[in-house]
Amino acid sequence: MKRRKFIQSGLAASAVPMGCAASSKVATAQVEPGQELYEWREYDIKWQGNSKLLISYLKEVLKPAMMAEGVNHFMVFQDINNSAEKKVRTLISYPSSEIYMRTQMMQHKVPFVTAAQEYNAVPPDSPIYNRFESSLLLAFIVQPQMVLPKPDSGVFELRIYEGYSDDAVRRKIKMFNDGEVPIFIDAGLYPVFFGEMIAGPLRPCLVYMVNCKDMEAHAAGWKAFVSHPKWIEMKDKEEYANSVSNIRNAFLKLV
Repeated sequence: MKRRKFIQSGLAASAVPMGCAASSKVATAQVEPGQELYEWREYDIKWQGNSKLLISYLKEVLKPAMMAEGVNHFMVFQDINNSAEKKVRTLISYPSSEIYMRTQMMQHKVPFVTAAQEYNAVPPDSPIYNRFESSLLLAFIVQPQMVLPKPDSGVFELRIYEGYSDDAVRRKIKMFNDGEVPIFIDAGLYPVFFGEMIAGPLRPCLVYMVNCKDMEAHAAGWKAFVSHPKWIEMKDKEEYANSVSNIRNAFLKLV
């Protein structure tokens, strides 16, 4: 089956026809040209921690510095619902592992340290967060690059599919590559990214994000997804059986 790569535009992605799903290839011997690396960070904010200072640092200091080093995208999120567990989350897309390593070294250099002076001046008795957790994800072949969200998107759903084994996750990734991704688009759940976790706390798993206008559109999108004839055709195939053992999700907004 001929591979079709999605264009990095929400509008262009929404026009991808159902019959043009990407290759059914499960894995490649090497990372293919244009296949992005994603970093997903979750900052666990302390009680009464200064999350505004953290967000200011992420958007006004870290983001421009990373973009200057070659990062493709840098997005900051917070939970839509006010829960007791406060988190600030970032999605960073790297065109290559080389750019990822360059940004890690950048953070030890004088120009960056100088720009981050206010953030670094936080006293030890008033920390902003407990820890932050960082996961690395390799983009799926079917959507090798992040797709910009729709301009009116107010809801972003992050979904994590855990598998009971490495093979289970490989088979679920194959399901996405074999035709599941266009079903999301057809249902009005527009994908931002799909990635296999290659470093992080929940392996083996895959992670993806969809966006839509609001919670009503989100509910309508999932209703359309589960009743879609292509999904009904795929979901009971033996090769995809028992490929997901647990699902985690979070509803987020851009900040």
